[in-house]
Formats: sequence, C-alpha cells, structure tokens
Amino acid sequence: MKLVLTRIDNRLIHGQVLEAWVPFVNADCILVANDELAANPLKKMMMKASVPSRMRVEIDTIEQIIALLDSGELGRRRTLLLFATTADAVRAYRGGLVYETLNLGNLHADKGKARLSCTVFLDPADMDDLELLDQAGVKVTARCIPADGERPWRKLIAALKETD
Repeated sequence: MKLVLTRIDNRLIHGQVLEAWVPFVNADCILVANDELAANPLKKMMMKASVPSRMRVEIDTIEQIIALLDSGELGRRRTLLLFATTADAVRAYRGGLVYETLNLGNLHADKGKARLSCTVFLDPADMDDLELLDQAGVKVTARCIPADGERPWRKLIAALKETD
C-alpha cells in the first residue's frame, strides 16, 4: 500500500476529491479516518455510494484506519487518505500512522478562524496541530486542486501576519 495523498478536507469525499484528486494521484482506494462519520451509518452509506464501484472505500474511526493500514490488507493499492480536521491528522500521527506530506484542502471558516487562503481557515488549535506535524517532519502544504501550486502553510501564516 502506498499513501499517494494525505489530505485534510472538511467535506471528506466529494466531487473535487473524486473528479480531480483521484485521477491526479491515480488512487484506487479512499480511506476516511473520522470518528464522527464512522458512527453515522446513514452518512457513511451515502458517502460510500458516491465512490465508483471500481474503487475500494473504507470509512472508519481513526484507530480502525490505522489498524487497516498496518495490516497489509491493502497490498499494492494507491491510497488517498482523508481527515476532516487537523486534530484528526494529529491523532492519527500520534497513533502511529506516519505520513510524509499533508495537503490542506478545505478547512472551512468558523468563529475564531483566520483566513489563510480561499479554502483554508485556521484557529490557534489548528496552527498548533500543524506546528506539531511540521516539527515531526511532515511537509504541510495548502493546495485546493491539482492545478493549484503547492503553498507551504508557514508562508500562508506569514502572509496573514503581514496583512494584520
């Protein structure tokens, strides 16, 4: 199994992931690591139904996704891993899931969140999470769609501070 993309996207599986990212990274497996979605059978079923039948899709808790990745069951699959939040990405990393890169795709606006790009809004807890991953050696970049250029998350924060 090869992780071809590890991404934070609040929407998890949606058209942008299926139509842009899956072909770009040539993924044949999508994993969603999110405890909330894993506990909601209806939402889980609806999200799985949106994925083409030729692809394997698993939606489970963070711990169960870590166990699946560790099991070797995915063999030679090219896997796209999705998290909903920075906290989920950190929990997985602390749980033993090592990934080298993390794509910030869509992190929606909310109270107390600063806009770093058109699709990335972070609060202090998010920034702490990304700092932890960055210090662990994970390359964290923002990139909404494949046609966009990668932007290091620290440069987005620096640009935000310049506008303050």
